[in-house]
Order: sequence, then structure tokens, then C-alpha cells
Amino acid sequence: MTPPADASGENAVRSLLIVDDDVDVLRFLRDTLVAFTDCRVDTSPSPEYAFELSLRKPYDLFLFDFSMPIMDGAVLYTMIRTVHTFGALTPRRSLPPLILMSGHGEQKRARELLAEPGVRGLLPKPFSIERLLSKLESCLPGVTRRPA
Repeated sequence: MTPPADASGENAVRSLLIVDDDVDVLRFLRDTLVAFTDCRVDTSPSPEYAFELSLRKPYDLFLFDFSMPIMDGAVLYTMIRTVHTFGALTPRRSLPPLILMSGHGEQKRARELLAEPGVRGLLPKPFSIERLLSKLESCLPGVTRRPA
């Protein structure tokens, strides 16, 4: 399956924003997704900076850690959804779906969030590369997976 075409008829590169307060996890996720997919990946250990990025750049998918200091992934997504809902972005764009990552202790609350609009999945930590790639493909049809 090929990625959707952009306005010029070329295949569009999908864009992801990953937020996790653990920089080692961010580095691993970015390196893995760049190596195994045709996606462009931005990362941030800071939910506050990630919020700014989400206003400045269009994304196709968010991958947020559920449990972070100051602001968890669910609160960050709610803030981004509010901006999108009120049409405060120019040009106006659709709200990307969210995949939450959660450690064992937060899984019950994170599972409850699956009913929220836009939340498309939960990746309990630790997760395999295969599970990550499968979840990505289910949320973004047309993502091209590179051979290992």
C-alpha cells in the first residue's frame, strides 16, 4: 500500500510527534521509526514544548507517554484538541489521532482514556518494535514499512 498523495500527486510523508520525559525512550522511538518507516519524526521530552510544536506544525499522529511530570499525555492531548476544536489554527487542520504509552501502574487509567475522542490506542510499556509498528500502521494506513 502506498502513502496518500499530496496536492502535487507525490506520496506524502507522514509526520509524527512523540512526547516522553525519558530521553532514552524518545531516542529509541525516533531511531526505530526513522529506520523502519517512511515517517518524519519530531520528539520532545517536554509536554509544554510539544504543545508549541503541535501549533506550529501539522502532524498525522501523536504518540504521548501517559505519565509525565507536570502534565500527562492525556492533558496535553486535551489542550491540543481544544485548540483544534475552536479553529484557532491557520490554516485550519484536523486533529491527529493519539496513541498513548503507559507503564504498568497507569494502564487502568490509560485504558479508560481509549473512549476519548481521537485516542486510537494504548501501548503498554515495555512494548516490542513489532507492536509499535503494527499500532502505527493501524492508525495511519498507507505508512510504508521498510524491511529490517
